[in-house]
Amino acid sequence: MLYLVPTPIGNLGDMTFRAVEVLKAAELILVEDSRVSGKLLKHFEIETPMKPFHQHNEHSMVERLVMEISMGKEIALISDAGTPGISDAAFLLVRACKEAGLEVQCLPGATAVIPALVCSGFPTDRFLFEGFLPHKKGRQKRMLSLIEEERTIIFYESPHRLLKLLGEIETHLGADRRISVSREISKIYEEHRPGNAAELIAHYTEHPPKGEIVVCIAPPAKA
Repeated sequence: MLYLVPTPIGNLGDMTFRAVEVLKAAELILVEDSRVSGKLLKHFEIETPMKPFHQHNEHSMVERLVMEISMGKEIALISDAGTPGISDAAFLLVRACKEAGLEVQCLPGATAVIPALVCSGFPTDRFLFEGFLPHKKGRQKRMLSLIEEERTIIFYESPHRLLKLLGEIETHLGADRRISVSREISKIYEEHRPGNAAELIAHYTEHPPKGEIVVCIAPPAKA
């Protein structure tokens, strides 16, 4: 079986008892970065062997991993933080396992999307998760496709591209569109900052952001 195991996005106390049990029982843990995951496994006294599995080697490894799982090997997969499969390499392996008729289980656990959405104060009954925008090619096209979107929109973004994203929101979705920028979720300096694009650009120009960032955009105001 393949287990997808969420790991804390900040506070180590967010790790579940079941996640620790599964990682200890597995025969192999696939990790995004062994340096990051090594610290986590050491903290929880997990001695299961690790193997790197990320966007640069996933294509070459999937077939072999599916074979190992089909022969009865118990493999767990974790990312550096949060739930595997959300904007990372797990998708290809999960798809291959499903196509091969193998069982896949995803444990419930930490993800940055839901805390950011709930703390934004924007509608939560319907929302659109867009993940990371393309860095260059296709970026404007994706933004233009969202002009008529009536659900809350959620992006992941890196600190050094946040100002660019806020400017694009202002240009394509409107200057008075309400935005919430969440960062460092479940860490000491957790922040959920509301405002329009101009207000947030002014703030983060003066106070350059750090940490992982989630940007929530409210639905357009009804006329």
